[in-house]
Amino acid sequence: MRALSSIFPTGLRWRLTAWVATVMLASAAVIFVVVYEDTGSQLQGQIDRDVVGDTSQLAQALRPTAGQSPVQIAIVAARYLRAQPYTASSTLLFVLLPGARTASNHLEVFGASRPEPGESAAQQAFENGVGRRLLVAHIGYWTPRIPDVGRVRVLERSLDLGGVNAVVGAGEPLATVAAAQHDVAGAFVLAGAVVLALALLASYLAGARVSAPLRRLSAVAARVDAGDLGPRMTLSGRSGDEMRVLAGSFNHMLDRLAEAFASQREFVADAAHELRTPLTVIRGQLEVLATQQHPSEAEVRRVERLVQAEVSRISRLVDDLLVLTQAERIDFLQVESIDLRPFVAQLWDGLSLTADRRFELGAIPDGALEADPDRLAQALRNLARNAIEHTADGTGLIRLDGERLAPDRLAFVVIDDGPGIPVSERDRIFERFHRIDGSRSRASGGAGLGLAIVRAIAEAHGGQVRVADRRDAPGARIELVVPGFTPKTKPAIDARHSRPYTPM
Repeated sequence: MRALSSIFPTGLRWRLTAWVATVMLASAAVIFVVVYEDTGSQLQGQIDRDVVGDTSQLAQALRPTAGQSPVQIAIVAARYLRAQPYTASSTLLFVLLPGARTASNHLEVFGASRPEPGESAAQQAFENGVGRRLLVAHIGYWTPRIPDVGRVRVLERSLDLGGVNAVVGAGEPLATVAAAQHDVAGAFVLAGAVVLALALLASYLAGARVSAPLRRLSAVAARVDAGDLGPRMTLSGRSGDEMRVLAGSFNHMLDRLAEAFASQREFVADAAHELRTPLTVIRGQLEVLATQQHPSEAEVRRVERLVQAEVSRISRLVDDLLVLTQAERIDFLQVESIDLRPFVAQLWDGLSLTADRRFELGAIPDGALEADPDRLAQALRNLARNAIEHTADGTGLIRLDGERLAPDRLAFVVIDDGPGIPVSERDRIFERFHRIDGSRSRASGGAGLGLAIVRAIAEAHGGQVRVADRRDAPGARIELVVPGFTPKTKPAIDARHSRPYTPM
């Protein structure tokens, strides 16, 4: 195969040209056979009509001889046939009579010829033997091969002349049919060669035009494969053109790849930065401890507490990174039916013990929710921790409400009375390592992965997380919307606790 591909070009242009040539040749062959055979059948049909007329005229000329002897009939037939001599382009006429000599305008074909100049006696004897087959009556059409004439279309008819059963016949050479078919073949080959050459040229140019964007696409793909995400396909042609659609899709794919690589690089850089901080603290404390020959027990305990705190921070960061990494896996969720009210009540009771805040639990719809209880609890805890970080000790408000959205969606609404979230930051707070307050220390603000995990869990459930306005008081309102809620009873929907679902 490699040897063949090195000899014969295998590009799109050449393949398209080869396909066009194959289709053209196959179509031309079919058309040629149809035209060739139709030409022969039409000419042969005309010959058949001619010999019918000739035999009818010959029979009409012999009808007055009815009742005469075969010899007398032969004399009349010979007189009639002498008036219509045979030539290469005329009709062969003959009359076969029992007991009398055959009458014809070309007796030589009936086996009575002498050797012509240049022919041997044996050749003439063979031709005479073939010609004598014409003396045997063949009523109807038949096509014998006659020496020195070729194939002849012959019609023989039986004629009753008052007790004498005569056979009248007429025949025309088929040389005109062969000549016409030969002319058709020559003209067809010449015209077909010209048309085929033009079609091959047109198909090659069309293939070059079609493959040009593909070659540019291949060149761009090669540069992307080498690591350069900058090149793009130029959009040309009409808006519905397939190549324009392909170029647009390819450019969109490259844009998303560039964004993904940029996000990945930023993610790796942020992760490295987040890990570097606790590692730097640990190394610094150990170096301080190592400079002392006999450190006190209190100093050792102090370093131990700091190191354990930083190790715990690293562990939490690694766990959060693992969650975000696993969020795109199929087995990320273990969905089961959750009895909503006791699940939320138990979760919120546990969270109220983690910080000195005013924790409030609002109305929770009574029903079942199809979700992963562990991941859902993790998302709600992260929302609560985010609210804890932005509210004041002792007096800060953190509230959880449940709102049923039509038709089967449920919104977990976490409200706090902190400084709120600026409108410009609402789309970015769910990004990895993003913090609203850049000056806040990582010790109090975390690594900035909590809300990113909430978004990953929401999207894995087929839902979303969003920031909404809290118009009644200052603070933040974050809604975690998930599908799969089924109420235990189906009363009319209370407009006070339900609202239509409007995706972001």
